[in-house]
Amino acid sequence: MAIKGNPIMENVSRLNRTGLNGLTQHGTDGLQTGSFQVVAQQPINYTIEEVEGLLDPANKTLLRGVVPDSFPSLLSAAPAQPGERRLVAIDDNVYRLYGKQIHQYFSVNGVSATIVPLPTMEANKDFELVFELARRMEEFKLNRRKEPIIAIGGGVCLDVCGLAANLYRRNTPVIKVPTTLMAAIDASIGIKTAVNFDNRKNKLGTYCPPLGVFIDRSFLRSLDPRNISNGAAEILKMACIKDEDLFNVLDEHAEQLRSSSFQDKEASVAMRRSIQGMLEELEPNLWEHVLCRLVDYGHTFSPEIEMAALTHGDELLHGEAVNIDMALTTQMSYARQLITLEQRNQVLNIMKRFRLPMWHAVCHPSLFIKGLTDTTKARDGQQRVPLMAGIGNAIFVNDITHAEIRSAACVLLAIAQQADQVHSNVVPVRSATPALQLVA
Repeated sequence: MAIKGNPIMENVSRLNRTGLNGLTQHGTDGLQTGSFQVVAQQPINYTIEEVEGLLDPANKTLLRGVVPDSFPSLLSAAPAQPGERRLVAIDDNVYRLYGKQIHQYFSVNGVSATIVPLPTMEANKDFELVFELARRMEEFKLNRRKEPIIAIGGGVCLDVCGLAANLYRRNTPVIKVPTTLMAAIDASIGIKTAVNFDNRKNKLGTYCPPLGVFIDRSFLRSLDPRNISNGAAEILKMACIKDEDLFNVLDEHAEQLRSSSFQDKEASVAMRRSIQGMLEELEPNLWEHVLCRLVDYGHTFSPEIEMAALTHGDELLHGEAVNIDMALTTQMSYARQLITLEQRNQVLNIMKRFRLPMWHAVCHPSLFIKGLTDTTKARDGQQRVPLMAGIGNAIFVNDITHAEIRSAACVLLAIAQQADQVHSNVVPVRSATPALQLVA
């Protein structure tokens, strides 16, 4: 009973007390039955923005923080004020290129920045790196309600930082700044985080949406041609199975896109269409409750290929492994008469023009079969392999046989050798690359 005359205590009776409102389902039945049903939803709301001059001190975008008391955490429009703090985790190679500029950016704006360079390579994409970043968060005494982590780097860096942020205090907001083409159109824009485990690709991870993603294409100018092609493979993926218009852009401008490091008008079109297509697939299926996913194109055999190459000591970049997978399944589509010979050759010629490998020393039918077996387990016992069915379309199949894999691998090896697209033979792009005369 409330104490009369005390306004605070008089309001106590209005507080939410056990049994007053009950649960969403079955109300207060649990008080009698001992069985309770909890129903809740986790809203997702994050921002992806193209930004020019992100590191210009006059541009306040990178200073944006968290809307107070927002759920889910929302990106504020207002920038951090002088005297506030930021923890910045950055790929060590990116730090060597942009570290001075980043220090200056925060200094000019009066924000105290603790910058943590990380050796984020595929070979050390593991929990030790997550632990290292977590220790730095703890030393920083991060206030997760108002101080988002800023992660700057490629896909490995963003994956590691996303996982560490998700684990620290059970979810700390993270702003992602991709500095590679792969990260800009793929790794940064979804909600998955992961590290490798037991020589398996991305076996430990979470679903953690970023607070925001800021894409500044000027970072791509510092990439070597191989890393540009690495990202182009994921753009080609979206074109092959979802976007014929994007495919035509790549077909018409492949050399120009690569040589300009995706800086021209056509690059903007290609990147925006790729991001739009990816998000259209991800948004209704962020937690992958539907296992037939178009964005899994190129990701059936590639995890096994990528990790085998890493163990072999002749590392493949992620997009390169994806490209070998796509080349293999493109041949399967042709063998199944889902695409014409001309369409198959169009796809493979774009791969050649981007100087993407179609084969690697570790490639063998037995490796592909192992990859399919492992992927089938991850897809709840069914293959659910997306195959091209014309340019910009796909179907899902569950009946790929070992014999079919062997046949496709045999043809692909011959094509790759003819085209000089075995991984160790990939060379810098020339001013013009003649079309392939590919075997059928």
